[in-house]
Amino acid sequence: DIQVQMTNLQYTLLENRGLLHISGDDASEFLQGMISNDIELVTPEKSVYAALLTPQGKFLFDFFVLRDRAGTGYLLDCDRERLPALQKRLSMYKLRADVTLDDASERILIVSCFGADTDSAENGSDQVAGSTSSYGEGILYVDPRLAEMGVRIILPLEGAVETLEASGFVRADTDAWDHHRLANGVPDAGRDVLIEKSMPLECNFGELGAISYTKGCYVGQELTARTHHRGTLRKRLLPVRITGDVPASGTPIMHNDREVGIMRSGLGENGMALIRLEHLSSTDAAVQPVDVFDVDGASVQPWIPRWVEIKPLAGE
Repeated sequence: DIQVQMTNLQYTLLENRGLLHISGDDASEFLQGMISNDIELVTPEKSVYAALLTPQGKFLFDFFVLRDRAGTGYLLDCDRERLPALQKRLSMYKLRADVTLDDASERILIVSCFGADTDSAENGSDQVAGSTSSYGEGILYVDPRLAEMGVRIILPLEGAVETLEASGFVRADTDAWDHHRLANGVPDAGRDVLIEKSMPLECNFGELGAISYTKGCYVGQELTARTHHRGTLRKRLLPVRITGDVPASGTPIMHNDREVGIMRSGLGENGMALIRLEHLSSTDAAVQPVDVFDVDGASVQPWIPRWVEIKPLAGE
């Protein structure tokens, strides 16, 4: 089993997460043709992050994909509010395939466990992203996006909290989890990524391990692959350090009367924003940008996590 190598472990109940169970003889083949990651990577010992895109390559849903306890089907840890829409979208493509889609959200609890003094994204982590094992009657897996994000645990609802607290975990509110997420520069797709508008590579889905460039066709693959190989991204979703009140999501970020970006989620001194790269003094994590921009009476300074790789703009 995975050794949880963090001290002062906190856990947050992710009540905004649901679980879609996908089973049937054709489940693997079906998912392989749908999602942005390679289903063959998913084993009882490894989980992945993935997305479902529009045919035009725009963002629709993101989720974590893991094997169920029986090893015969798959579990999608996804946005609970949008789970019915995800289930409906997958059903549209199912046709005559032997695939069953079951909403298991009412029967389980999904939690995130992270250390109060866990290293942030500027440093390393001993965990291996995506590593998966059993945990009591449930499943524990290191966040496949970034190991520093901690571990996620899916447990049967009954007795879940008792199991966690027997392990010495201390409950923390969702703000603590949000602070941890933002300190690592990781987007929350529900708030930072726009449905049917955002391009996944602009939102760092490539670096967060959600996209396979070797698996062959899936919905939206053509545009995603073209964007990746041409290196044509002019905007990126980046973390920002906020001075002043947190600006509302959607507020334009200004510099010399020009719009240089748009604010997304934020809490305290940390936030996420979509930034036009041409306005940054540096796009290299080793040489952080020094730019400070105005947002509705506050100011923000973008920074680049060590795991984000920004290719030079074409023509530079």
